[in-house]
Amino acid sequence: MADLAIDLKDVRKAYGSGAGKTAVLKGVSFQVARGDFVALVGQSGSGKSTLLNIIGALDLPDKGSGQVHVLGHDFAKAGETGLAKVRNTEIGFVFQHFNLLDHFTVARNVSLPSAFSRLSNRQEIEDRALHALERVGMADYAERRPSELSGGQKQRVAIARALFNKPKLLLCDEPTGNLDSETGRDVIEFFRELNDLDGTTMLIVTHEERVSRVAKRVTRILDGLIVEGDDSTVAKDGTEDASKESSG
Repeated sequence: MADLAIDLKDVRKAYGSGAGKTAVLKGVSFQVARGDFVALVGQSGSGKSTLLNIIGALDLPDKGSGQVHVLGHDFAKAGETGLAKVRNTEIGFVFQHFNLLDHFTVARNVSLPSAFSRLSNRQEIEDRALHALERVGMADYAERRPSELSGGQKQRVAIARALFNKPKLLLCDEPTGNLDSETGRDVIEFFRELNDLDGTTMLIVTHEERVSRVAKRVTRILDGLIVEGDDSTVAKDGTEDASKESSG
């Protein structure tokens, strides 16, 4: 387990109760090695975002359901304080919606994670924010407001914010969903460079094949179950190939 950034066993998640209860994850077992770049591909409603939220300690699996180990931490034993620490200092998040605050400058948006870290020196915080912006080619926009930026520039700022605390794991939920083809391609290429140069473990959940083409590994999720491999593991009508299905 020491070489695994993510190690999930038989994770289940349902919402609602009684007749309205809906199973979203149906016994997911999933592993990602440290330094890997994995695309988790699935259509809307497949459970991919729910799985990402559990990996990122933003949500919890059903009580008594399976095991979640991320970056060496057993989430069942971490407690809320421990989960918050992992979430705020070891994991970076990039979402489809940029979630930038228009009344703050770009640099201030990038430094927002400092509110949840031990950093208190103002100069250190500003220097780290500028360095993160340099990483994504946005240092010249540090004093601009998000409303002055294009969609691609906003996503780069969001990525810089995710990099602020130098995370070991970067979780991305449909990061190109609001971008045009060319801009999305640039963002994907940056993710590949980040993985190659820094060894940052990357997990991107998406429904877009252009993302999966640059990942080192593609895993598919269908109806709350992991379907390992490439397109050959999913039938043309969208149903699982039973011989490939992993029930956990």
